[in-house]
Amino acid sequence: MDPYMIHTNGDGNLSPVLDVHVNINGKSSGLGKMKGRKARWSVKPSDMSDKTFNPIRAIVDSMKVKPNPNKAMISLSIGDPTVFGNLPTDSEVTQAMKDALDSGKYNGYAPSIGYLSSREEVASYFHCPEAPLEAKDVILTSGCSQAIELCLAVLANPGQNILIPRPGFSLYKTLAESMGIEVKLYNLLPEKSWEIDLKQLESLIDEKTACVIVNNPSNPCGSVFSKSHLQKILAVAARQCVPILADEIYGDMVFSDCKYEPLATLSTNVPILSCGGLAKRWLVPGWRLGWILIHDRRDIFGNEIRDGLVKLSQRILGPCTIVQGALKSILRRTPQEFYHNTLSFLKSNADLCYGALAAIPGLQPVRPSGAMYLMVGIEMEHFPEFENDVEFTERLVAEQSVHCLPATCFEYPNFFRVVITVPEVMMLEACSRIQEFCEQHYHCTEGSQEECDK
Repeated sequence: MDPYMIHTNGDGNLSPVLDVHVNINGKSSGLGKMKGRKARWSVKPSDMSDKTFNPIRAIVDSMKVKPNPNKAMISLSIGDPTVFGNLPTDSEVTQAMKDALDSGKYNGYAPSIGYLSSREEVASYFHCPEAPLEAKDVILTSGCSQAIELCLAVLANPGQNILIPRPGFSLYKTLAESMGIEVKLYNLLPEKSWEIDLKQLESLIDEKTACVIVNNPSNPCGSVFSKSHLQKILAVAARQCVPILADEIYGDMVFSDCKYEPLATLSTNVPILSCGGLAKRWLVPGWRLGWILIHDRRDIFGNEIRDGLVKLSQRILGPCTIVQGALKSILRRTPQEFYHNTLSFLKSNADLCYGALAAIPGLQPVRPSGAMYLMVGIEMEHFPEFENDVEFTERLVAEQSVHCLPATCFEYPNFFRVVITVPEVMMLEACSRIQEFCEQHYHCTEGSQEECDK
């Protein structure tokens, strides 16, 4: 008998059950019979899915309140600049996409790290003498979120820890904990325009620390670190020999009275993975084109980290090829006027919002210097009927139909975040409603009675 012949038992007629045997080296093996296992359905979610938790979704989805039916809803909670249609991308950006699509050249697979020509464009765009870049230093990703995920996956193993800002973008913790990576929170100081508490940060570093995440400009704070503060952050990383993951998705989105300093331009010895993308500066978050810039002038990462990023990128084979095909024109042809107009609008709205909220008793906004947000402190002692920022923002929705994210979402209770991309008329109306809400619920304390009597 052929050693690999499959035959059936029976009289030649098909029976209801087909008993398949494979004869291997003269021995008959019943594949259908597995010893020690009783067949039963048991399909359970993986540990990774169980450990994946998004605090924003958890908090927002648990809010059962309905907005006031007599007032149109104003959402100041969504970090998507396209929602209201008042901040379209530039016509050169959309034309670049149309041209890439019409060319028919970008319908197939690209290399998992992106087309060489597209990576060359990104390298050229961000290259400077202080932080030189070549195509080999660029990994294209499906949005900045995937860039962050790949960086965490290549730098940290389960059981290690990473340091992230508090308040900070919730995705860092969501990604890390799903991978079995411990998260340690370092503090940002509102009284110092959200600078890092550097002593506290350094105290958190131990032998299991894989990296420090530095987000500048900041979501949710809208803060922009000065050159001197960035140099102090780098000094800590250099002293402790810990690499930095720089989330710079809001890079260059700073107001006219401020200057953005890419972290890698200030250091020659700290290895840095800088994450960015098209989403915010070019106002196309749905196009999902991000990048990792590898800055490693002392060859500390070496080939291992680079090779690791390439391997990890092969899991989903890179970002949309049509956007990659449009990248050259997007980076080269977008006019400076577009960037200027976007930032002028954001600064105007930020000033308007800050001024209006700073005049409201019980609120303490922190003036932003960039990005698309500002944070507002709630003096909870003046609002005793609310237990915390979540209740405060819930009632704000129920009574005034204004939705702001409670900063508990960012590990920072008793604040809320305002998105400043909404049209000016909506921002004015929202601030007016917030004022009305606070005036209705504000209670004087003994120390503030004089202020209340004014």
